[in-house]
Amino acid sequence: MSGALGTDTAVEPHGRSDPAFPPQTGAPLPGRLIVPPPSADRFATSTAPGEPWTDDPYTQALRAGRGPLYLRRLGPRAHGEAELIPLEVERWCAAPDAADTDVLGRCAGPVLDVGCGPGRLVAALSSRGVTALGVDVSPAAVARTRHHGGTALRRSVFDRLPGEGRWGTVLLMDGNVGIGGDPSALLARLHDVVRPGGRLLAEAADDDVDQRLTVRVEDAHGHHGRPFPWARVGATALLRAADTAGWILTGRWRADSRSFVELHRAT
Repeated sequence: MSGALGTDTAVEPHGRSDPAFPPQTGAPLPGRLIVPPPSADRFATSTAPGEPWTDDPYTQALRAGRGPLYLRRLGPRAHGEAELIPLEVERWCAAPDAADTDVLGRCAGPVLDVGCGPGRLVAALSSRGVTALGVDVSPAAVARTRHHGGTALRRSVFDRLPGEGRWGTVLLMDGNVGIGGDPSALLARLHDVVRPGGRLLAEAADDDVDQRLTVRVEDAHGHHGRPFPWARVGATALLRAADTAGWILTGRWRADSRSFVELHRAT
């Protein structure tokens, strides 16, 4: 989980080719992706609240492979609504579960995992021989993905991405439809990333919610990073945003109390 905020030190200067893909000349996508190493994070030496997902408690949680870790709502918050949103660090750092495996079976390569987190899905796809790349703003997430055999790049989804317009499948899992705080803008961005006829597999919030929030990452001891925009959307709101962005619904299902949709880009 994570993907939109923070400084991307791995973005190449304008005019240079991307190390993960050749220039867009119609050549097939490579079977093996090569990306630069992640930049060093600064969490251990920072005393002020750090950048979201970069040098806040998220880094420590990924290194340990466990929480507790939360998103704290800073606003708006309805009466009676929980102030802390638990983050499932242990699940993200574990092997893919049954619900994940169902999603992986729907992937047509090459696959881009947006906000890949510790990389369980990217690594699983790679082990199946499927070309896959994770993108994430967290150096710790990129490092963990690579450690487990996946390929990952430190980058925001709203920056230039390798192979734009040529991805067969884009994954948006583990609450990552909230990236940037504007699901419509995110889904419109991903519509340009996938190839014609390609698909987006997205996970919605389990409840029927449509919220735009300001949050921060926080651990059980109150250590936290800086505030950033986020969104929580259930399947109904996600599909409204998808329709606005030009996606076509081709599947909708639930597994292990999680809610998913499959969207296609028209040819």
